[in-house]
Amino acid sequence: MRVMVIIKANEDSEAGILPSEQLLTDMGKYNEELVNAGIMLAGEGLHPSSRGKRVRFSGGKTTVIDGPFAETKELIAGFWLWQVRSMEEAVEWVRRMPSPDGATEGSIEIRPVFEAEDFGDEFTPELREQEERLRQQLEA
Repeated sequence: MRVMVIIKANEDSEAGILPSEQLLTDMGKYNEELVNAGIMLAGEGLHPSSRGKRVRFSGGKTTVIDGPFAETKELIAGFWLWQVRSMEEAVEWVRRMPSPDGATEGSIEIRPVFEAEDFGDEFTPELREQEERLRQQLEA
């Protein structure tokens, strides 16, 4: 199963405070463990929301909202995409994650990624072929 591991933003990440050399070293080792175990498919940190935009859809119209966005507990500072055998395995890997500099509180969210079989009959053979074609293009 694929899961997205979501690192929630905090005041420091939203202020653009970069991680220390030690945390970068620790995270590099952790990422290497994930890759060597065949778990990590992708992973990136994100700039603060002050550098982002939100696009809101309402009544057939779109509105663009410039960051920063108010609630840091609702924002994402980074993510991983992992291939794991179970949610329990994902939780065990998250428990091994290095703690950010001086962080005494925080949260990581783990969410399953939809797979083709999750959509049932609505995901027609034609849609499955299209999905496979797109996936192959991304891998090329």
